Amino acid sequence: MMIRLMEEKDIPAIAALEKQIFSAPWSENSIRSSFESRLSSWFVAEEQGVVVGYVGSEAVLDSADMMNIAVDPEYRRKGIAQKLTEALMDHLKTKGIQFLMLEVRVSNLSAIALYEKLGFTVAGRRPRYYTNPREDAYVMRKELLV
Repeated sequence: MMIRLMEEKDIPAIAALEKQIFSAPWSENSIRSSFESRLSSWFVAEEQGVVVGYVGSEAVLDSADMMNIAVDPEYRRKGIAQKLTEALMDHLKTKGIQFLMLEVRVSNLSAIALYEKLGFTVAGRRPRYYTNPREDAYVMRKELLV
């Protein structure tokens, strides 16, 4: 398995994973628009030429927001989300980004455990942030340049 910077050719595979995994998936156009932004950083996990996971973020000043992360259900529990997040954090550090923020469903205990393992802490809660189903989100934060 290889973690690498996303390329434009990866957009359809990412959009397909979005549709498979999320109740409110990003469209190919939304992914393309984010990918083309100079503020964005995207990585993919690739297994034998197939995109099996991805992570995307957008930076503003000294902070970045992890917008999307997903791993194909058949490839979960193999450390791919952790490797994607670590690659993103390492990349953001080289750009001088000091903080990485994210939202996560309060019921997503496995994701929360991963983020805590990586040094994220809960910084707040956004009531009714998610739809389908309606649910609160934790806002989690990690200092990258300590």
